[in-house]
Amino acid sequence: MLMLVAWARFVRGGDPDPLAPGTGHVAGVFDIGVLVFREGLECILVLAAVTASMRGPTSGHRRPVAMGAAAAFGASLLTWLVAVRIVDELMENVPALHVQAATGLLAIVVLLVVMNWFFHRVYWTGWIRLHTDRKKRLMREAAAGGTSGRLLVGLVLLGFTSLYREGFEVVLFLQSYRLHLGGGPVLQGVLVGLALTAIVALITFAANRSLPYKKMLVFTGVMLGAVLLVMVGEEAQEMQLAGWLPTTPIRELQGLPAWLGLWLAVFPTVETLGAQALAALLVLGSFFVSRTRTARAAKTAATLPASPTDGAETRQRRNRERGEAATGA
Repeated sequence: MLMLVAWARFVRGGDPDPLAPGTGHVAGVFDIGVLVFREGLECILVLAAVTASMRGPTSGHRRPVAMGAAAAFGASLLTWLVAVRIVDELMENVPALHVQAATGLLAIVVLLVVMNWFFHRVYWTGWIRLHTDRKKRLMREAAAGGTSGRLLVGLVLLGFTSLYREGFEVVLFLQSYRLHLGGGPVLQGVLVGLALTAIVALITFAANRSLPYKKMLVFTGVMLGAVLLVMVGEEAQEMQLAGWLPTTPIRELQGLPAWLGLWLAVFPTVETLGAQALAALLVLGSFFVSRTRTARAAKTAATLPASPTDGAETRQRRNRERGEAATGA
């Protein structure tokens, strides 16, 4: 709704009509911008963790990491072109509504998996640690007399994988928007998300400022949850139009304002509202299950006395679990 107010003020000259021409365009640009910005934040967080210790004599190691990230950005653009070609060829042989429904369903499944990983900290404890461990291994090999070529290739690949996963996810998410809105709004939303990501990247890498990345990701995660509900509502309606789902109107809700469907994909049918409710339950359930498991693990770790035979890695893991439980990160 904040986007609607801002758009009405600066673009429509104060016209607050949520059904005015172009509102669907603005809503789509906002959703796409949120998607791209959040994926960009994840990428910056990984790259910041990888390059954090590259200072002084090892500051030159940041360059091959940046080269790998730049190559991943180019690979993401190439993946976009390939995906567009594949989807367009499918539309020549398959009804357009079926293609839209299929691509949207795939994007929603992947987005649900990503959010589930986020809540269960697979991202924090797995993805980031994977990259930092690889960096440490490369640096140890170089210090032990390894070849500079191997170190260079390893750092380039480290930067590449840090960005390409996010790029691939964005390409997948945006196919449904491209079919629904067209290329123009998709490009505008991507540019908005990239601009916000570039600002954060400049503050992080050029100004060497530490930002509250986790809090920012949580905030964008909440917005992403709202975008997910919109995507689910639109997908359920597309599946109804394609004949994949029945349409059961809810008489009591037939008087809902039309702008709810345009902005929030809230339609007065059992299937669309049921799909959104199920998606909300999955996201919220995943969050609370994760919090419960984390609290139990931290409680168990806190009750175990430190043993002199425990290795440093074990003690660090226990301290990390206690710290995460205390901060709720």
